[in-house]
Amino acid sequence: MIIKPRTRGFICTTAHPQGCARQVERQIEYIKAQPAIKGPRKVLVIGASTGYGLASRVTAAFGAGASTVGVYRPSSSKGARTASAGWYNSAAFEQLAESAGLQSYSVTGDAYSKETKERTIQLIRSELGQVDLVIYSVASGRRTDPETGEVYNSVLKPIGDTFTNKTVNFHTGEVTQISIEPATDKEAHDTVRVMGGDDWQLWIEALQQAGVLADHATTIAYSYIGSELTQAVYRQGTIGLAKDHLEATARTLNEALSVTHGRAYVAVTKGLVTQSSSAIPVVPLYISALYKVMKEHGLHEGCIEQTYRLFAEHLYAAKGTPVDEEGRIRIDDWELSPAVQQEVIEIWDQLTSDNIYDLTDLHSYKQEFFQLFGFETEGVDYEADTDPDVTVINLR
Repeated sequence: MIIKPRTRGFICTTAHPQGCARQVERQIEYIKAQPAIKGPRKVLVIGASTGYGLASRVTAAFGAGASTVGVYRPSSSKGARTASAGWYNSAAFEQLAESAGLQSYSVTGDAYSKETKERTIQLIRSELGQVDLVIYSVASGRRTDPETGEVYNSVLKPIGDTFTNKTVNFHTGEVTQISIEPATDKEAHDTVRVMGGDDWQLWIEALQQAGVLADHATTIAYSYIGSELTQAVYRQGTIGLAKDHLEATARTLNEALSVTHGRAYVAVTKGLVTQSSSAIPVVPLYISALYKVMKEHGLHEGCIEQTYRLFAEHLYAAKGTPVDEEGRIRIDDWELSPAVQQEVIEIWDQLTSDNIYDLTDLHSYKQEFFQLFGFETEGVDYEADTDPDVTVINLR
């Protein structure tokens, strides 16, 4: 079949297997071109198929030679419907890791469930023994509590007051005003239950109790703070409450792991084009302006560049891991530098539908959005007949 992008709002409902594979190859090529990392040997990545989870797996495997286990949702193709980008990414990773002589396995299932945790633990015990790095990078709008069966749904809303600001339809370039009503108490509570640190803690406790978490193990989850421009809808909104909970969980886990000389961190990353960020009003417009400024200053990083810097200069730095006053690893330092933020704000104040392509890098935003799903990637023939049915090797 000829696979073309089909969009619905901030979601692309199709994905291209060759395009996704090429994107994974590019990440691997970047990592192999960098100095090797003296880092982890056996790594579990929960939420391994896209974004920072995928970049972490690539960095650990091809930068440090680590064995990896990736956990992600099953989403293979069915009939004329393509698989998800995450499925194609993981299929490509597994194939390329095997070709490089690297040990790797995939576990598909609901990361929130006890069953997926148990299957992952059994795999680690039989194939790796223990893991010394656990990456938690799960992004979902819904979570079922494994103990009570209660279903929680997250929302992207401000707290307290209605939020009004500029936003953009990144498909058309139209800049408009958007108003978002504040979250209810229940919506705020449920968002924390989905996107906070509950499941991360359950994973670490399950791994510890099963004896498959090594002494001196490190665990890390990803977070974001962002600019003043996005604070009301992000860090000071429902997602911010969840991120506060995630950071509190890191402190709890760090204390628990310190008994065996382990450690837990939250890494605060820069604004990037992801499926999650595309769903948040205002954020695509902000990132488009940010990209233009950071590229002009020679400071722009994508997901794989950020992750390599995290591993090489922070997690496994020879002189120890630098953290801020809250114990967080900050790789958003270039984004939040005063010079960069001042330029972004100056651009923001001028933005309209008429000048958006002149003042921002919306073109790159749109291209990277489609590249998340394997489209608009150089070297791929999108007019060729393509089989959407791709097998993931080493799938457990």
